[in-house]
Amino acid sequence: MSARLPLLLSAALLAASASAQTPITLDQAMAHPDWIGTPVESAWWSADSRSVLYRQKLAGSPVRGMFRIDPAGGAGERVDQSAWADVDEAAQRFDRERRRAVFVRQGDVFLRELGTGRLQQLTRSAENESAAMFASDARRVLFRRGNDWFAWNTNGLIEPVLQLKTENDPDKAPPANAATAHELRLIATLARQKAEREALKADREARRTGDGSGAALPVYLGNKVTVEASSLSPDGRYALVVTAEKGADEGRTGKMPLYVTESGFEEFEDVRTRVGRNPPLPHKVWLVDVAARSVRELDVSALPGIKTDPLADLRKAQKLEALKGNRAVRADVPAVWSDDGSQVALMLRAVDNKDRWLVGVDFAAGTLQVRHRLTDPAWINWSFNEFGFLPDNRFWFLSEQSGYSHLYLGDGKTAKALTAGNYEASSVQWNADGSQAYFLCNRAWPGDYEVCRVNRDGSGLREVTALDGVEDFSLSPDGTRLAVRHSASYTPAQLAVVDAASGDTRRLTDTRSAEFKAREWIEPEYVQVPSKHGAGVIWAKLYRPKNAEAGKKYPIALFVHGAGYLQNVSARYPNYFREQMFHNLLVQNGYIVLDMDYRASEGYGRDWRTAIYRQMGHPELEDYLDGVDYLVERHQGDKANVGIYGGSYGGFMSFMALFRAPETFKAGAALRPVTDWTTYNHEYTANILNTPDVDPEAYRKSSPIEYAQNLRGALLISHGMMDDNVFYQDSVRLSQRLIELKKPNWSFASYPLERHGYVQPESWYDQYRRIFELFEQNLKP
Repeated sequence: MSARLPLLLSAALLAASASAQTPITLDQAMAHPDWIGTPVESAWWSADSRSVLYRQKLAGSPVRGMFRIDPAGGAGERVDQSAWADVDEAAQRFDRERRRAVFVRQGDVFLRELGTGRLQQLTRSAENESAAMFASDARRVLFRRGNDWFAWNTNGLIEPVLQLKTENDPDKAPPANAATAHELRLIATLARQKAEREALKADREARRTGDGSGAALPVYLGNKVTVEASSLSPDGRYALVVTAEKGADEGRTGKMPLYVTESGFEEFEDVRTRVGRNPPLPHKVWLVDVAARSVRELDVSALPGIKTDPLADLRKAQKLEALKGNRAVRADVPAVWSDDGSQVALMLRAVDNKDRWLVGVDFAAGTLQVRHRLTDPAWINWSFNEFGFLPDNRFWFLSEQSGYSHLYLGDGKTAKALTAGNYEASSVQWNADGSQAYFLCNRAWPGDYEVCRVNRDGSGLREVTALDGVEDFSLSPDGTRLAVRHSASYTPAQLAVVDAASGDTRRLTDTRSAEFKAREWIEPEYVQVPSKHGAGVIWAKLYRPKNAEAGKKYPIALFVHGAGYLQNVSARYPNYFREQMFHNLLVQNGYIVLDMDYRASEGYGRDWRTAIYRQMGHPELEDYLDGVDYLVERHQGDKANVGIYGGSYGGFMSFMALFRAPETFKAGAALRPVTDWTTYNHEYTANILNTPDVDPEAYRKSSPIEYAQNLRGALLISHGMMDDNVFYQDSVRLSQRLIELKKPNWSFASYPLERHGYVQPESWYDQYRRIFELFEQNLKP
């Protein structure tokens, strides 16, 4: 059989090339994607709303060029080096009158005057500045350098506002005790020296504050912490500082060998820890009174549910010690302040990820105020956690509390839902006066993304765009237009401008190459696969011949997208665009292909996302078995010849299909796959399976290596040897297991210079050549 493979592959590729429907070869499909045309990667408005800027990869180069385009139409013009000095970057912040804007470009702060167009550089340093904003008094620009804060004044002076030191205050007197008091009472010289020191210190403080010329003195946090983040109020009065314990054990990291190197010798690279070896370090949050240089820890004890362990029963079953006191929390998302600095919001997340609290701060009392609690017996989503303040200081946020992400507006005590329904709202942008919110929505069907708008009182909800595949958008500073990145099945992200009032749309770019546009592609059919396992329907993309032969049964190829929580069945350009071209090739060579958004995929609400809690690979496999039945019953699928393939999470699922349903799946390819969840990272895995010490049964149930003995079909394992996401070791360990089980009919392809996301066209070609051969050998009579 192996001697026929080159001839078999050549014939198949020639057949594909000769077809008018999908004239694509495997070599072309896996070529560097520049041949397709490079997409618009990000887009934003100039501060005066007169032009749109965007970034696009230059063909044949790793460099991303910046382009400027007139929203009224015309071609985008590249901003070359001589013109860089006058462009506005994204993430602009405006003063209250919206006459000036500040932004950071290449680590320095710039100020734009909208009336005159004048651009002023405020900093030029070797360090990176960030988070530039106008102070609430409008006379200063505040910015962060590292975790310290500085102010630029209109006289050009830059002064420190907050300097954080992770050391003990050298001027702080030691705590009083009986021995000190005894010595000062008996030894007059010691008492006199102490009094002199205190007098000099008081004089320095008075002179520094009296004439206003002295720099702010440092704030000392002690020598037992490291600063993770800091956030300054716009009025400069308060700051929130997030710390972790200094020198805490973060867990043993791995050592990944690199075999093909420029030095000619093997080298080693440090890589992440494994799940459960050490949980993420807990955080503490401190309130700093900037003028007084006083620091208070914000106690989390008042957070509802903070002392209740949601894993208590699992912990007890493993005879582990019960948790005592507060659960550990983290503050990974930056704090958000109201424009006047009177209010702040911060997201605290339990390290076990069963709770998310949005909190404010009572500055006078130094206590936390709970604005909203979201709890989930499975896990809190890592998406849909946006929040902020309107100009009138009302608080808005996203929450999955209804089962879908929706927008809420409140006063800190109560909140009103501005959106509702079986769809997801995300990427919220408010207009300048806070009267309307724009956001991404998928109301028509889960894969149709548009920009929606709703009024502040919840009225007037409507879709502003009609582009089907909106990727993201930017509201112009004057609130009249949207710069929208949109895509389609065979169209990488392009730029359009949409009138915010009328919805009138002007498409500004089409970066596809003439060669790519000239080809005829198979448009995926968006189908709803009936679930026989209580899931309702599973949305999927179906690729099939235009005219099926009567009575013929077609071998089935199933594709499994990666990441688990990712949506591939949408009207957007797919993450897996190479695979989509491969599906064209498979159809041309006699297959039907189904690409499913199995349970756990993004875009379908909380219950769909958490269906895999403590049982990864089980609901998803049910969905794929239903997919097979659907193809057999409705599209002439051949149930005796079913193959499956995918990468990362898709590779994991290919294993689960071959190992747990060997009677159905005749062949499968597992690319860069997870084989044992105990070796994956903490942040992802502990959400879904808890930790191996607390929930070992969830790991046994969910890890393919536990089912390897059931393999009957043909298996291809493929893995990049430099993979620092799913380690190459995963596939090596499973290979050893298959060797010990004396399993036949499997192979292992290694790629020495590839990480998790392959880059080199030769690797892509080799990998998909093997998949094609696997299916040709095993799924055709």
